[in-house]
Amino acid sequence: MAQVVANIAGRQFRLACEDGQEEHLQALAKDIDSRIIELRRKFGEIGDTRLTVMAALTVADELVEAGRRIRRLEEEIAALQDARVVSADRAKEASAAVVKAFNSAAERIEGITKKLNATLGNGVAIG
Repeated sequence: MAQVVANIAGRQFRLACEDGQEEHLQALAKDIDSRIIELRRKFGEIGDTRLTVMAALTVADELVEAGRRIRRLEEEIAALQDARVVSADRAKEASAAVVKAFNSAAERIEGITKKLNATLGNGVAIG
């Protein structure tokens, strides 16, 4: 297990993480530190604990909002998939109707051709 020394709110913290996750953990610590610095700029020195709690709440709020967006997007994807299935079914039905219409037209043309051939009867054949 790897160890990282992270600076957050002017303090050093020794943190453990899985091997290969050191840079990621450093980036997370830097994000929290930046949030605390920004909160300190906005609200002044209101205490490290309060600033840390406010930064944690900000992150939690973003996480909840991201979860909401993900759920909305999943619902949209599901609706689009349902619409795609309905569209595919309609396309199959339309294709089947076109094939049926062409077959019907071909049968009528054959019937007309047979009638014309029978009417002409003098050895001239059509089709």
